[in-house]
Amino acid sequence: MNATDRSLHRHFVAVSAHGLARRLIDIAVACFAAVLFAPLMLVIAIALLVEGGRPVLFAQTRLGAGARPFRMYKFRKFDVRSDPHGFALTVAGDNRMTTVGRVLAATKFDELPQLWNVIIGDMAIVGPRPESLAFADCFHGGVEAVLRYKPGLLGPTQVLFRNEARLYPQCLDPLTYYREILFPAKARIDLSYYPQRTLIADAIWMVRGFLAVFGRVPPSPINMQAHSG
Repeated sequence: MNATDRSLHRHFVAVSAHGLARRLIDIAVACFAAVLFAPLMLVIAIALLVEGGRPVLFAQTRLGAGARPFRMYKFRKFDVRSDPHGFALTVAGDNRMTTVGRVLAATKFDELPQLWNVIIGDMAIVGPRPESLAFADCFHGGVEAVLRYKPGLLGPTQVLFRNEARLYPQCLDPLTYYREILFPAKARIDLSYYPQRTLIADAIWMVRGFLAVFGRVPPSPINMQAHSG
């Protein structure tokens, strides 16, 4: 990270500070969830080992607050022989996904290792979804303001776009569709929510995120636009 990048990081992190109360809540919720889901995470790890061997975890560099890169952890969904630097999106019917990986994708249990990211401070419980470096160039024209906020495990876009893999039209290039349609839609939602968020509103999104695991997901803005058109 050069001097300009460090300066940019300090500026954004200063603006994006969540405050002591939110940080304490993040740590408490993450620690409680880690203990609660520890047996499930052990079962997932064993299932992945039996199915395909190591590694059990998938680590990828994502953009954090202030555009600072960090290592985000997930349970591995793809075959161990898949290129870790391959296609940057997961679409419906992705043939890289294993049987266990499909279950993880359907339940979002692959995200559980990110509780560690929350505990160490790279992520929050509620915040914008951390973006892949492959789409770092999308942050321009005012959208870069999203990077003022610590990325989160849960939040409006994570719930509304829970079934994102199903949104890609077969007639369009997924990367183009993500850059031109999905990314701007997510950014608009994030920028309308986070500048005026409250602890109560964050708590509501935590509950909605939990309910989404059981299929209680509101229609995505993309689907609503399609029906209204």
